[in-house]
Amino acid sequence: MVLDVAAVVGPQGWTTWDALTARVDRKTVARWTATGALVRLHPGVYATSSAATQWRTRVAATVLARGGVAGHRTALALWDLVPAGGPVHVTVEPPRSNRSPAGVVLHRSPDLHDAIRSVDGIPVTSVERSLVDTWGRPGGLARPVVRAAVIAAVRRRMCRPVDLATEVDRRPQLTARSSLLGLIRLLAEGCQSELEIWGCLHVLRAPGMPAFTLQHRVVVGGRTFFLDAACGEVRLAVEMDGAAWHGSREQRERDIRRDALLATTGWQTLRFGFARLTGSPDECRREIRSVHAARLGLMRPGGAQ
Repeated sequence: MVLDVAAVVGPQGWTTWDALTARVDRKTVARWTATGALVRLHPGVYATSSAATQWRTRVAATVLARGGVAGHRTALALWDLVPAGGPVHVTVEPPRSNRSPAGVVLHRSPDLHDAIRSVDGIPVTSVERSLVDTWGRPGGLARPVVRAAVIAAVRRRMCRPVDLATEVDRRPQLTARSSLLGLIRLLAEGCQSELEIWGCLHVLRAPGMPAFTLQHRVVVGGRTFFLDAACGEVRLAVEMDGAAWHGSREQRERDIRRDALLATTGWQTLRFGFARLTGSPDECRREIRSVHAARLGLMRPGGAQ
């Protein structure tokens, strides 16, 4: 019977020596390795020739060989929050050696067991710990990339702002700690993108502006909507439209239908695109104040709607 290497190794493309020799004899393993059908990635860790070149296989093998979990930038890539690549970051518990072989960056954490998760069978640090660790040690990532990962993780509900804050509390000496805490506060208040953060800080919260609530929930006709910013006393909504999401014709049409549906219950929606919001913030503020004053005058005789 001719054995198929891929079938023996399994769907992940890699396996351990013990698992391998439980299915085939050592001579078969030696023959496969000699012919290149099987690749020894680390002592006791093997992969098929096709899988051996894949980044995730290399990560899985490295993590297994070092007896730790994928951490930092590697963990964020496994969570699909940053691009894959670079050296493999592995976090281990002390007193394990922290000597790093080529292509591997080792970190030590005394409370690692509290944050171990799994991605595609690979042990990995939790999203919140991975984000905070990478914030302190970006590993070659630019700060805006790490910020975007933090924002995306909260928006996708992969972690909560309070989870991030808890991780930051563990690190009183974290690099740029105050900046991360400021970002976490804005995310906790409802900001879901860099544009919304900019609009919140430079437009909505400028002196003389009415009070707005972020991500205000409205139910109309059995459908639930979350408004970027809402002033409930006059039913005024402000939407901050990023070009990437709102630039297509289909999305613009959906926005029009949504605004019309909200209008049936008395909500007026003001939409500001990226260029106008960031290029003419004074004009945006004036328009918001003007519409707010007009609606306040309309609603005053009957009280708040």
